[in-house]
Amino acid sequence: MKIRTTLTLKYAGITAILFLLFVVAVYYTSEHARSEAFFRNLHGEAITKAHLFLNNRVDAATMQSVYLNNRKFINEVEVAVYTPDYHLVYHDALQNDIVHETAEMLHRIVKEKNINFYVGRYQAIGLVYSFGGKDYVVTAAAYDGVGYANRDALRNVLLGFFFCGLTVFFVVGLLLARSALRPIRGIVHEMEQISASHIDRRLPVKNEQDELGELTTTFNHLLDRLESSFTAQKMFVSNVSHELRTPMAALTAELDLASLKERSPEQYRAAIAGALQDAHRIVKLIDGLLNLAKADYQPDQIKMAEVRLDELLLDARELVLRAWPGYHVELVFEQEADDDRVLTVYGNSYLLTTAFVNLLENNCKYSANRTSSVLISFWEEWAIIRFSDNGVGMSDQDKENLFHLFYRGDNEEVAPGYGIGMTLTQKVIQLHQGELVVSSHRGEGTTFVVKLRHV
Repeated sequence: MKIRTTLTLKYAGITAILFLLFVVAVYYTSEHARSEAFFRNLHGEAITKAHLFLNNRVDAATMQSVYLNNRKFINEVEVAVYTPDYHLVYHDALQNDIVHETAEMLHRIVKEKNINFYVGRYQAIGLVYSFGGKDYVVTAAAYDGVGYANRDALRNVLLGFFFCGLTVFFVVGLLLARSALRPIRGIVHEMEQISASHIDRRLPVKNEQDELGELTTTFNHLLDRLESSFTAQKMFVSNVSHELRTPMAALTAELDLASLKERSPEQYRAAIAGALQDAHRIVKLIDGLLNLAKADYQPDQIKMAEVRLDELLLDARELVLRAWPGYHVELVFEQEADDDRVLTVYGNSYLLTTAFVNLLENNCKYSANRTSSVLISFWEEWAIIRFSDNGVGMSDQDKENLFHLFYRGDNEEVAPGYGIGMTLTQKVIQLHQGELVVSSHRGEGTTFVVKLRHV
């Protein structure tokens, strides 16, 4: 069921219930007023007839004759008069006897002085009337034909109003729902125009203060993030294809040349060594891309635990020296830590070790003595690690583009690389809510400063 139909039905249902309660309240209020008014009329008629009879102004036969004659045309009041000891003094028509007085009823009237009650659809009263120093019990009953007719007419009018009103409420609810949801239909129409090839389109925001404006703004922000992701993905695929093409082409060329003619064992070994070197380059490139993909995970998708930075740095140093025996890594603690917690962070040991390996290798391969000096310190809530070298340094342009994926700077000829390591390192540090700052000048070496919150 569409929201428009749901809103219409809910609006019509609620208003119908409220209108029905109003109609019922009017009906029963009117019925109560009619009943009370008729009881008052009965009271007046009973006293009048009792007074006329007890005062001997009209004899019983005449009063009974008038009652029987009027009863043919109007709803005449039937009156009965009893003495306090419950003997009948006068009755308009014993053959009708609407009330059917009993000793218990008369005793109740004497006790309560005045009562109102119903006999079927007839209304009746009982009262004690004093005349000539004596008390008499008077009862009166009649059918309120005019009152009931007016009540039924009112009921029919109210029912007509109710059903007409229900129809009006439904139509009004439908129009209101359609008017309220018209902007949503416009949003849906605009959303249908957005596709992968037109992801730069945005939804128009008419009023940022209302709920639809907030929804549209949020959706536009989502489209901004998606567009950035799509653009980054396209660039990533393009760059990866470009980076993989060179070693794959070299590997293919080596194998093609080796297979063209018979060669000596030394030539075959040289061809295999060249192909193996290209294969290692491809494996290293793929490893870097896989690690980069892991660094793009959300924090809740990565296993985190308390890890010691000094232990991770020792592991990273061992990995670097194993891969490059000619490199040197010096670890220095600037301060003595009384509490191991100042060197403990909450993070992923594999990703942090990978980041530290990249920083160490970057220092070593761009310095003349192939050395990276690592200074470990702490300050307030931060653990601080400085990776320094006395190498060739970087230009301002290289520093500006250092963390761009696949970027290779002016030092590309000094050492081989793929432009992945620094991008990966920055993502890992950001994933751990840390900071990575680089300081470098031409011919003066480079220093990377990593700040991570300790536990």
